[in-house]
Amino acid sequence: MKIYYSLTSPYVRKVMACAIIRGLDGRIEKHNSNPHASPDDLLADNPLSKVPCLVTDDGLSLFGSQLICEYLDSVGDEPVLFPAHGAPRWRALKLQSLGDGILDAAVPCRGEQGKPGEAARDAQIVRYKAAMNRAVDALEVDPPHKHVDIGSITVACALGYLDFRFGSDPWRDGHPKLAAWYEGFVQNKGLAETAPA
Repeated sequence: MKIYYSLTSPYVRKVMACAIIRGLDGRIEKHNSNPHASPDDLLADNPLSKVPCLVTDDGLSLFGSQLICEYLDSVGDEPVLFPAHGAPRWRALKLQSLGDGILDAAVPCRGEQGKPGEAARDAQIVRYKAAMNRAVDALEVDPPHKHVDIGSITVACALGYLDFRFGSDPWRDGHPKLAAWYEGFVQNKGLAETAPA
């Protein structure tokens, strides 16, 4: 397998954390790629020019962290990260959506903050930050469990990205239960080995 990646992408971190937890990281060739430059090799495998993009051993190109993680969960014999049915499945998928939602606001917010200020841009940044704050508030009320699944992995990657890119705007303030969960959970091998630096 081959993955197109960027070292600072939280979506790539999510995929690689899943690969490590599933014992598959040694089977994945890493190909550093700048999706903003739309390199030809990435475009050949992902017309959206986004990372992560995984090319399977049989040549199938998969893009989007949710799809890639689900594919990785189907390979090998390790315990699954996507519960098969019932309440555990829906909780894990809900947490995955909440974590991805944080990232879907945080990543473009970070990009907008690097541009010159203007009223419309400033209003969009406020909107992104409000979405991130509401999601963190919801996670404080009902934090993930210690169980390792796609939901807890995604939430941890999202909170790690907030630390990495928004350190001056800490999410831990007023969220002691979530902060305690996070500090313990990121000791997991898949998260510890993929922490952004």
